[in-house]
This record gives sequence, C-alpha cells and structure tokens, in this order.
Amino acid sequence: MASNLTAILADAAQDGIISDCQAEQLQAYIALRSPAAVFSDPSGIDASPIGDTETPRFVRGFHDVLITIGIVIVLAGIWGVGSFYAVLPAIVILAEVLVRRQRLALPAVALTIAFVQWIAVIAALMIDTEAERIGLAMSSLLYVLPFPVLLAPFYWRYRVPLSLALLFMSACALGLAAVFYVIMTVTGDADFILNHRSATSLILLFAALALFMLALGFDLKDPPRTTRNSDVAFWLHLAAAPALLYAMLSFVFVGGADGFAFFSQSTGSLEAFLVVVIVMLFMGIGLVIDRRAFVTSGLLSLGFAIYQLFQKAELALDLYVFVTLLIVGLVVLTIGIGWPRFRRMVVGRLPASLQTKLPPLG
Repeated sequence: MASNLTAILADAAQDGIISDCQAEQLQAYIALRSPAAVFSDPSGIDASPIGDTETPRFVRGFHDVLITIGIVIVLAGIWGVGSFYAVLPAIVILAEVLVRRQRLALPAVALTIAFVQWIAVIAALMIDTEAERIGLAMSSLLYVLPFPVLLAPFYWRYRVPLSLALLFMSACALGLAAVFYVIMTVTGDADFILNHRSATSLILLFAALALFMLALGFDLKDPPRTTRNSDVAFWLHLAAAPALLYAMLSFVFVGGADGFAFFSQSTGSLEAFLVVVIVMLFMGIGLVIDRRAFVTSGLLSLGFAIYQLFQKAELALDLYVFVTLLIVGLVVLTIGIGWPRFRRMVVGRLPASLQTKLPPLG
C-alpha cells in the first residue's frame, strides 16, 4: 500500500495536478492521520514482496484487457474499411477518452504501439518512391526522423511511459542513422557497413551503451521503483539489453566469412565459448540492477552457443538439440527461482554507497 500511495502521489506531481511539495505534504498528512495507509505491515497477506520490483504496472486487470482487445479490433476495422490515414484520428479520440480521462494503463500501451505502427507505415510510404534515388543512408535517416518528432507531442499530451521510452529509442536510432549518413557521405563509400565491419560494430556498441546508460539513469532516479521513472526504464532496458548484447557479439563474429551472420556453419568452439561468457556477464549485470531483461535477451544466444559446442563434438542430432533445451531450461529455472538469493550474493559484495542506489534486496 505504501508503494502504491507514493507512486500515485508521484504520478500526480509529474502530471502537474499537484506540486512536488504538495505531494510530500499530503503523504506526511496521511501518515499522521492514518499510519496504516502509509506504513503497512509487510507481514500481512496483501503485502507485496519486495523481491520483485520489476512487475509491469500496465497490467491491472481484465477490464483493461477487454478494452485493449476492443481497441485492436476497432483500429483493424477502420484500416480495412477506410484507409490507414483514418486510423490516426481514431487513435487520438481513443487516447483522449481512455488515456487522458480514464487513465487506463494497458490501453495506453496498445494505443502507443498503434501510433508507432502508423508512423512506420506512413514513413515507409513517403520514402518508398524516392528510396532508390536518394540512397540507403538518406532514406534510412528520413524514415527514422518522424518517430521522435511525432512521439514528443504524444508523450507531452498523454504521459505514457512507453511513448517516452520509444521517443528516446527513436532519437538514438536517428542519431545512429545520422552518423552513418555523414560517414558514407564523407568517405563516398555507400557500402561502409559491409566494408568496415569492425568500425560498424564499434558505432553500434556506443549507441547501445548510450541507450543502456539512459535506462540506468531512470533506474537510479527511482531505486524502490514506485514512480513512472521505473516504467520508462523497464521499456528502455527491453531494447537496450538485446542491443548491447548483439553489439558485443558482433565483435566475436566480425571476422567471419559470413559477415554478421551469427552462428553460421563456420562458427568454432572458441566463438561459442565467448558467447557463453558474454551472456553470463549480462546475467550478472541483470542481477546487480535487478532487470531480468538482461537475462532473457541472452537466452537465445546461450542456446545457440551451447548447441554449437555440442555440434562440434559431433554428437547425434537429436541428442544435442534436446540437451541444449535441457541446459537452457535449467538455467532459466535456476535463475528465476533463486533470483532474490543470487541478488543478495552479488549486490551484498558491493560497496554500501552503491547498494543504496540499487533496488532493495528481497
């Protein structure tokens, strides 16, 4: 209850309904008049376990699910009956009613995704006829440009955490496209990405690190994860974790004959072992910052790496396929069941000054 009250007051302050000072005064007033509302008994049956601070706050009940299903059906019908241009007014009207007024979380996520999809389709249609003439670098830049431009007013109006996260992601993608455009223009090499794979991997790594640092910044603003900052960080980590992982993996495979084709037939045992090491490193990072996205993003790569190691051992096909599934499944279950204990083991060894900036231990 305490975390819910704090989150509600913090969200109200961010929405401009009350000031930060008023939010603090209200919490102090409620604590004075009704201490149980703020300082609930953690041993009670309704107490939420502190071990899981990554619960998505957009899942609130089946009412939201029902409304979201209706949104998807209505938008699909409008697209089919009319045109894709008619979808935008419908998104705005639904957002005004369901997000702006009723504050429904899951429909807000669905409408944000629909809005981004609308931008993607319109941007593709606009540059489709000119793509060959202006080249890949310029067409990529023009394709990404509308995303941050249109997502900014969408977030300003509706304050959906996913829209802010997508705004930062698209801004990062725009910066990445701009860098490649400048490099290709200056060097005159339209195939720079293929001809300079190490440099490309380094650029991608810096972009992924920037996105990760941004997500970490939102996390550090809210260690207890009770405000909207943690929601934004949740979405950013979902993108930053795989982006950072595969940017690092690109250095492992950059010298291969197949370019960026991960886990090709030419992949050796050394590369597969390095992948396992990188994935384990990511799992350690996930434990420290209490973000399971860093674990889930590496499961596919871990499975392929283990599969490759067994393949090099020339075991029977049916054997190493199922052994790979067994090992990855055991890793998932072990980490999932022992997550709080593993966090205490890892975070407990860090300096106290750093522990205070991280999510609390369960």
